[in-house]
Amino acid sequence: MSSVRQEGKDQIIFVTKEDHATPSNAELVEEDPNDPYEERGLILPSGEINWNCPCLGGMASGPCGTEFKGAFSCFHYSKEEVKGSECLEQFRSMQECMQRYPELYPQEDEKEPKQQTSETVQTSEDSASVETSGVNSTSVTEKDSNITQPNTENSVES
Repeated sequence: MSSVRQEGKDQIIFVTKEDHATPSNAELVEEDPNDPYEERGLILPSGEINWNCPCLGGMASGPCGTEFKGAFSCFHYSKEEVKGSECLEQFRSMQECMQRYPELYPQEDEKEPKQQTSETVQTSEDSASVETSGVNSTSVTEKDSNITQPNTENSVES
């Protein structure tokens, strides 16, 4: 005879060999949409936005969370022909907020600081010396570009 034990949200069922010998009469329970343990994506089955989705990377809870939620909600629920075209003010507000916190929201060009390596310094010195020595720098560039271009004249199309 089987025994059933409840542990938190889980139900543990122990069965015997006799229980396995007969076909199961277990009924599947429909998923609970309010189950906090159920993994969900960005958009919930109801069509609402899941602000707790890890895919948002904490944007909804940061110092600009209110502005982010406003802009994202506007875009998500937009009915315009060009989706989100009525949301420019919300996105502008979000951008202005993010600019007030550059340490949390770095600009794209600030993510990778431009570091001048010795190789780039040497290359710029070489090009400067070529230009000052009277050599036509465009012919050097054209020669270099001819080397890097693949030869497609004799290639066969499949």
